[in-house]
Amino acid sequence: MDTEAQPTERDRSSGPGPGVTEGRSRFAFLTRVTDWLPGGRLTLTLFTCLAFLLVLNALVVQPFQIPSGSMEQGLRIGDRVLVNKLAYRFGAQPRRGDVVVFDGSGYFGDADYIKRVVGVGGDRVVCCDKKGRIEVNGRPVDETSFLYPGDAPSTVPFYVEVPEGTLFVLGDHRSDSSDSRDHLGSPGGGMIPVGDVIGRADWIIWPHAHWTHLTRPAAYARVPASAAAPQRPRVAGAAHG
Repeated sequence: MDTEAQPTERDRSSGPGPGVTEGRSRFAFLTRVTDWLPGGRLTLTLFTCLAFLLVLNALVVQPFQIPSGSMEQGLRIGDRVLVNKLAYRFGAQPRRGDVVVFDGSGYFGDADYIKRVVGVGGDRVVCCDKKGRIEVNGRPVDETSFLYPGDAPSTVPFYVEVPEGTLFVLGDHRSDSSDSRDHLGSPGGGMIPVGDVIGRADWIIWPHAHWTHLTRPAAYARVPASAAAPQRPRVAGAAHG
């Protein structure tokens, strides 16, 4: 005969299950908070969404409004782009052709700027070859797919060697852009420290009709690594960075 005590219905249900007290405590706390806030649950929801957006803006993505025509015709005045702040946070580095937003304090001016990366650390960037094209590490770059119609790659000759950890940047609207060319004689030689890059512009999000994904142009795909670049003589009349 089985003499082991069998649980009755009361035995199985008399006590609260694990976690019930903790769950009720959390629920009671939220109830007290919503009772205290003007607007109750609606106000709490709005505060939660605001906190989430602030964290997102600080760590992940940030909207940036285009302030000038220096990146036309791809980016127009008043366009809003979404900047990926994680693009270079885990070992990745800016690449030639990326459109980046950076803090220009001490280099360009006390503001944030948006430009295209033309040269990275170790590169030699020259303007221009016999056909008027910019050369990077001895390879001419065809910029017609993004350069502002009617603009020359540069009306100012230059020969620069980009120091490691820095970037040489240009606007797509070369005749309306203050960029690395204009600061070759300034502190830093017109180069932007990689550490001052806020992020990569990945999307145009406003206006809605202009919504598009910003991709890296294929023009830079054939540029050789800096170590493989041939040595070139200094261009006559050019400034050296």
